[in-house]
Amino acid sequence: MNGTFRLSVAVPIYNEAQLLPDLLRRTAAVLDAVPGGPHEVVLVDDGSSDGSREVMIGAAANEPRLIVVALSRNFGHQAALSAALDHTAGDAVVLMDGDLQDPPESIPELVRLFHEGYDVVYARRVGRKEPWLLRACYATFYRLLARLSDVELPLDAGDFGLMSRRVVDQVRQTPERHRYLRGLRAWVGYRQIGVPVERAARPGGESKYGLTQLVALACDGLFSFSVVPLRVAALLGFGAIAVSTLFALYSIAVKLLLNRSPQGFTALIVVMTFLSGTNLLFVGVIGEYLGRVYDEVKRRPLYVVDAIVRGGGGGSVE
Repeated sequence: MNGTFRLSVAVPIYNEAQLLPDLLRRTAAVLDAVPGGPHEVVLVDDGSSDGSREVMIGAAANEPRLIVVALSRNFGHQAALSAALDHTAGDAVVLMDGDLQDPPESIPELVRLFHEGYDVVYARRVGRKEPWLLRACYATFYRLLARLSDVELPLDAGDFGLMSRRVVDQVRQTPERHRYLRGLRAWVGYRQIGVPVERAARPGGESKYGLTQLVALACDGLFSFSVVPLRVAALLGFGAIAVSTLFALYSIAVKLLLNRSPQGFTALIVVMTFLSGTNLLFVGVIGEYLGRVYDEVKRRPLYVVDAIVRGGGGGSVE
């Protein structure tokens, strides 16, 4: 291994004051065992309101490897991950969540594969501890997105993983606001490999990623890496035209040959209701794409930094 190798661990934090001491202790123990250095841990406070920022700043006073990036408000998980990437300096960067469901003890295996020449080493989540319905939804989403995406996306892979410096630099150059980092990581390319990592149960507190956030992330992944929903709308439109044309020809033939018109008021209402609902659905789909274009052209920054605290020497504030 290269003795000058430097590793960065980037972690977004939102209201995790209860878990932070254990997270920092376990991560520090792992970094102590990783050759090279000096390594660093970049914690991004995504507008926490439970004292997480104070816990991190207090820890930075005695830990020179710790960098705390405090955002001005809550900008969301993917924006906080992007902020973490922007403030790392290592030869490789490990992204992980702060709820300890991503075990820091898996980091040495990611680093080992990096030294074998892989630019991206992502964790494939196995042995998840969530309720079976949520696990089924995750599995269905990953497989559906992989099938619809224009990019080959790995199955059951979250944000937890390692990226080389050149991959990080490429990801940072991607301009989109509705970010799906695990998809951008795959889009960049280079040598990538997955490692099975058991998804630990959350040791305390409650998940800050509710149903609304999960659906929003799923939409970001789908609409950022696939135009299939728009093509489905076009195909359904062509199908409706074909069926209506055949029915019109049938109606004309019945009128000319049998001197009667097709009956069926109920069928007419059902068809009209179906097509109206379909039109509204795909107007919404088009609106999703259009809204994302609108967000992009405004060119607002992904996040706003309130303060940066670098560890050691009592913690210097920028």
